[in-house]
Amino acid sequence: MNYDAVLILSFGGPNGMEDVIPFLENVLRGKRVPRERMLEVAHHYELFGGKSPINEQNETLRSLLLERMQAHDPSLPVYLGNRNWHPYLADTLRQMRADGVRKALVFVTSAYSCYSGCRQYREDIQRAREEVGDGAPELDKIRVFFNHPLFIAVNQEHVRSALAQFPESARDSVQIVYTAHSIPEAMAQQCAYEAQLKEAARMVSEGVGHAHWQLAYQSRSGPPHQPWLEPDIGDVIEQLAEKGERHLVIAPIGFTSDHMEVLFDLDTEALELCEEKKITMVRAASAGTHPLFIEMVHDLIRERAVPGVTDRVAIGSIPAAPDRCPEKCCLPRAIAIP
Repeated sequence: MNYDAVLILSFGGPNGMEDVIPFLENVLRGKRVPRERMLEVAHHYELFGGKSPINEQNETLRSLLLERMQAHDPSLPVYLGNRNWHPYLADTLRQMRADGVRKALVFVTSAYSCYSGCRQYREDIQRAREEVGDGAPELDKIRVFFNHPLFIAVNQEHVRSALAQFPESARDSVQIVYTAHSIPEAMAQQCAYEAQLKEAARMVSEGVGHAHWQLAYQSRSGPPHQPWLEPDIGDVIEQLAEKGERHLVIAPIGFTSDHMEVLFDLDTEALELCEEKKITMVRAASAGTHPLFIEMVHDLIRERAVPGVTDRVAIGSIPAAPDRCPEKCCLPRAIAIP
């Protein structure tokens, strides 16, 4: 297939306090999320000056990927578009059309399969192309990458670095808790989100040679009566404290960057709870803009855009995801996450 460009498609985030409420209203439009929850999340942003780090992180990702692609085949321009804030996806598509782009590959900054992390982005693409109208570039989404060896490798490196911050005599007793954004159970039943998270966490743990690990969830929203994936990271910390555990690594394996959910839910709330419970906690970094992550994105582009490249690399017990999702994959039976 012939491609003219690459598009990085992400969630987006506010750049200042004046952006926070409009941004959250975009995120929650049509969702059954109480306004009290929206205002609570707005306060999280307020603690950081109303600015999400996700925009700068994605711009850095774009720049580093462009630099790599200029030095390796294929050499394509790289654009950035968002679901919920500037630059909006439709605006980016208009710019791409003006630049003569007819067909592009889309890298979504979500490693796992679920409605909010995969199918909804496909819907975003369709909606934006319809909004742009005639001449809108054709867009092909790149597969999810939770089991790509380079994604696992960069998470292993970050977990090793976190473990190294403990005294050598204490490292064998350190508990590793991997976290991901919780989603409604009804949504989880329609996708492979849980299985993919468990498989990624298992591979990272085996790679670093550490047996004491578990998966937890964070950042849930929605009405209290609606079941969401558990256990919550706060509950896990409480349980570890009751068992007398005193050393903890939290690894946000469900996220690809240190954005607001990581900064508030882990670096603020979870850290405060650990300090209260006399647990020493180190938070491992997310994949971010690590060179291995950039290399992974480039590899995923090459497998779709370079003739003769047929390897669809994946490790572990789950095969590489298909290039085109099945028609009924990740159907939205519940609200999307903010």
